[in-house]
Amino acid sequence: MLTEQDLLDKGINATLVRHPLVQHKLTLMRRREQSSSAFRALLREISWLLCFEVTRDLPLESTAIETPVQNMNAPVLKGRKLAFISILRAGNGMLDGMLDVIPSARVGHVGLYRDPDTLQAVEYYYKVPNQMDERLIVVVDPMLATANSAISAVHRLKQGGATDMRFVCLISAPEGIKAFNEAHPDVPIVTAAVDSHLNEHGYIVPGLGDAGDRIFGTK
Repeated sequence: MLTEQDLLDKGINATLVRHPLVQHKLTLMRRREQSSSAFRALLREISWLLCFEVTRDLPLESTAIETPVQNMNAPVLKGRKLAFISILRAGNGMLDGMLDVIPSARVGHVGLYRDPDTLQAVEYYYKVPNQMDERLIVVVDPMLATANSAISAVHRLKQGGATDMRFVCLISAPEGIKAFNEAHPDVPIVTAAVDSHLNEHGYIVPGLGDAGDRIFGTK
């Protein structure tokens, strides 16, 4: 796996979450023999932790409340509720963990599949909350490999009015981060790991295989 300095040396812009619990759980997920149920549970737990990182700078405002002891002005989130956007189908594996932290968030979906010959993303579904221009949009997908799907999804969301977006993934490849940075330099990336490279089939190495298949127990 690459370090923060490796990313800087390669001109790659991404926030690497090195929290020990994230890294430990990710190692458990990588294991070939890990069951689908355990894989889903671990992904939910890691997504819960990544949610704190991607929302660490949410704006706050004060509101008057009454505690059992006295009145006070206390901080609450400012502005319209944020939205989590899942890139189908694997992105749904991250939603539960994110919603555990922010249950009031709106949820949208962008359906994309990767053409096996061109590796390009093809859209088949799009349903998102309204007033996208007034929300923080957090786009989730476990893997950032070629980045074709992520680039297409973010482009589609921008067409729908989104202006403040962040992309969260579990594992990424240097090639994918670089391509995403070039296409959307205004959208920060938060990832738990940056692996070595992509193989000839567009899979991340060492990676963990196809995240969707491992979440849902398909082949």
